[in-house]
Amino acid sequence: MADWEIRPASTADVEAVAELRAVVLRADLERLGRYDEQRVRQRLRDGFAPAYTWVVEVDGAFAGCVALRPDVDAHWLEHFYLAPHLQGSGIGTAVLRELLGRCDRDGTSVRLNVLQGSPARRLYERHGFTLETEDPVDVFMRRAPVNEPTVSM
Repeated sequence: MADWEIRPASTADVEAVAELRAVVLRADLERLGRYDEQRVRQRLRDGFAPAYTWVVEVDGAFAGCVALRPDVDAHWLEHFYLAPHLQGSGIGTAVLRELLGRCDRDGTSVRLNVLQGSPARRLYERHGFTLETEDPVDVFMRRAPVNEPTVSM
């Protein structure tokens, strides 16, 4: 696996993230009959919250992003995109593991939605996410915090 790190996002990152979103989601959105070249980017711009977003860098270069937005009873995992050439390399798993570890330590559940038929669903299921609801386009999932086992002496 390549060297990676996450850094806080800034408003200057929005266009790079919007472009990556369009690339990463295109096949799934086309399969679902929902791809619109402008809308896929604008939806990201409209919902981009740098305060809750991190940029993934690999060898110092932009490689992806992820957001963890607090809500009433959980955090929402959003905008989790990794450049196609890095998918399957273990970086996405490592980033997800780090963020879920933070939520576990805080005792916070995590919610997300993933497009129907997306291979990303398998990643989320491997990390303990389970189905809450679904519709023809989206699958909504939730993961309860995992407590570290305590050792009794």
